[in-house]
Amino acid sequence: MISTLLPLPFYLCCLAAVVLGLRAWIGRNEGWGIPMGATVLTAAAWYIGDAIYNDYAEYVQIQGIDSLTNAWWEVLLFFIAFGVLVPIMNRKINGDLEPRSQILQMMKNLTIDTDWFQNQVSLIAILLIGPWIILMFLALLRTDFDIIGMFFPYLGEKANPWRRDRLGGGIDAIYALATYVQIMLTALFGVALALSKRFSTITLAGIIYFLSVPFFIFDRTRNSMLAVLIPGFLAMISLRIRGGIFLRLAVIGVFFLALESWMKFVIENRDKISISEALQTGGTQDAAKKAAKHGGFNMFEELGYINYFIANGTYKVNWGTRYFAEIVNPIPRVLWPGKPEIGLDYAIARGMGYGKQSASQGGIAASVSTGMIGQGVVNFGRIGGPIAAALLMAIWVAVLARQDLMGHDIGHLLLYAIGLVLTFNMGRDITLLVIYPFVFGWLLLWWNKRRKAKG
Repeated sequence: MISTLLPLPFYLCCLAAVVLGLRAWIGRNEGWGIPMGATVLTAAAWYIGDAIYNDYAEYVQIQGIDSLTNAWWEVLLFFIAFGVLVPIMNRKINGDLEPRSQILQMMKNLTIDTDWFQNQVSLIAILLIGPWIILMFLALLRTDFDIIGMFFPYLGEKANPWRRDRLGGGIDAIYALATYVQIMLTALFGVALALSKRFSTITLAGIIYFLSVPFFIFDRTRNSMLAVLIPGFLAMISLRIRGGIFLRLAVIGVFFLALESWMKFVIENRDKISISEALQTGGTQDAAKKAAKHGGFNMFEELGYINYFIANGTYKVNWGTRYFAEIVNPIPRVLWPGKPEIGLDYAIARGMGYGKQSASQGGIAASVSTGMIGQGVVNFGRIGGPIAAALLMAIWVAVLARQDLMGHDIGHLLLYAIGLVLTFNMGRDITLLVIYPFVFGWLLLWWNKRRKAKG
């Protein structure tokens, strides 16, 4: 039934994704191939996957064929522009580096076994201890020293040390910063644990990681779970596990099934009770909830809505305002009370406006992601929008490729692992709110290099 509803550009998008995937595989030895492949997979999952996974017939009934067909042409334009722009941006950003993937060289040469590599892993783990202790002390102060809630939420209730309003105010920017730093530190300790072969470092990274990761596992936010779980898993699969491709695929399969099961459990229970309580009570017995699909996996649907709203005049292209709001997001609202709000106009267009909602919540009941391509369209329209999104993702690919090409310094390897995971989360929106863990990791690496240069 669904095949009779899908227009020609859908199949062209599938073809483009396959061609770009093959192009990425060919370029893997030059550093940009793997992050390019991750981006193509991200776009294919959030857009092509949406049409296959969800009820496309319902999309047609609500939005109309024209809006959805236009959306497919926009996805195709994104793929074409992305394929053209990746090599261009890679040359501009990484032209000063030898085009040789350090990750692949490490896999071939078993670099992880060398004293040089293990010394760097141990040093990184030691450097992260101080920031982690300071952050956890502040979190405990904010929660009246709720140790169970911070480190053992499966024994009680998860703490929320960085609670803040949607718009923020006062020192809320600091709490937002703390959230992203906590994600970054947890992910980095996970990578250090996966890569270390020294008992002292394994013990140190393991204790801190397994104290830190339950905070995110027992949360309701799936992108945070991925950000703290996948980097270490990628490091283990690529550099630690021996035994060939079939063993790696088997481990990936088991991990995927376990992660899928847990996320399904979270979806079934997060609307009514806390995840900790759900685990303790066995979770909901509601058959409808148990049969529910993953919510939020619908970026093509949002792209169709964007075209539908623009066509009927209920939403207007904002010509860069949304991107500008993303760029200035790091500025605390206490310093700029009139700082632009991110995406509230689209949430209102989607029917999430709530007149009685407090100003601190932005006047909306819930925010709505536009998707990486839809975000481009709301900024620059049907033609310029997909190209703008492709340009931003091509720059991101080049930035990640640079971490790979400089992977002889393990700090860049850690950033690379985090960045690859965050790429999938960028499918919902290209935003600093997603890549802050990468940004803060890069700042920490920059500070450490500068400190060593002065010493």
